[in-house]
Amino acid sequence: MIPLEEIRRARERLGDDVLRTPLVPFGQEGRIWLKLECLQPVGSFKLRGALSAVRAASAGELANGVVTASAGNMAQGVAWAAREAGVRARAIAPADAPRAKLDRVEALGAEVVLVTHEEWWQAMVDRGQEGIDGLFVHPVADDAVMAGNGTIGLELAEDAPEFDSVVTPWGGGGLTTGIASALETLRPNVRVVTAEPDTAAPLAAAFAAGEPREIEFQASWVDGAGGRALLPGMWEHARELVDEAVAVSLSDVEEAVRLLATRAHVVAEGAGALALAAALRRDDRCVCIVSGGNIDLDVYARIVSRAARA
Repeated sequence: MIPLEEIRRARERLGDDVLRTPLVPFGQEGRIWLKLECLQPVGSFKLRGALSAVRAASAGELANGVVTASAGNMAQGVAWAAREAGVRARAIAPADAPRAKLDRVEALGAEVVLVTHEEWWQAMVDRGQEGIDGLFVHPVADDAVMAGNGTIGLELAEDAPEFDSVVTPWGGGGLTTGIASALETLRPNVRVVTAEPDTAAPLAAAFAAGEPREIEFQASWVDGAGGRALLPGMWEHARELVDEAVAVSLSDVEEAVRLLATRAHVVAEGAGALALAAALRRDDRCVCIVSGGNIDLDVYARIVSRAARA
């Protein structure tokens, strides 16, 4: 758990440079609310954690620039924060990362280092890669990053009506850990539910087994969530803070993307739609974190056009 005072300090570091994202109802029933992190300047919540971590670092730590391992969203956040700090940024990214995300990373001035999916995952486990120097900002398991993510929880506690559960996407766990850490104190009766694609659901498998297990991993268009395994240290956070982990089918995620487009006029990537996909299977009052909206246009057009033909 991230201490509440650390999350509040992160909010002070962020100041007005991140958006206090709107919380809007989904549908007329008032059961589901959407926290639109897809509206952040880099298109995802990742700016909160990246900016928190870079601003927490000393000048000496930043002397050789910053490095992260990311399929796109954290890389954009780190690139944005590094440009503001006037230091170099590099992103270790899997070669199959969405082109739309990588183009934005480069547009922000960062260098993209493409590697295999296995090498990218290992860079996250090892917290860097040999031959690439600079301060490594972990996309998930970094206290300053998770504290930055936790500022979403502060906003929910202050802005949201009464709700029974918060539903998050689980990629590595940094978003869920940050939000849950804030709500543990400020809204202790709220259940924390997290969702993964069923093609890559190590947390759901760990909850079912009572411990982390190896899983069969299948890459999909839902690139910002799920994974090959739980990252070191994240199972301890999950056991402490998460009440329920669910695996969602890719078809349900596609339907959630379509519903966000047609009913809420919101553009969401696959990971950004995971929470709604899970919430639609529930009957309690939910806040869904729409974590990002960075999706290749051809993928988005294919998904949304199916709704037009239906």
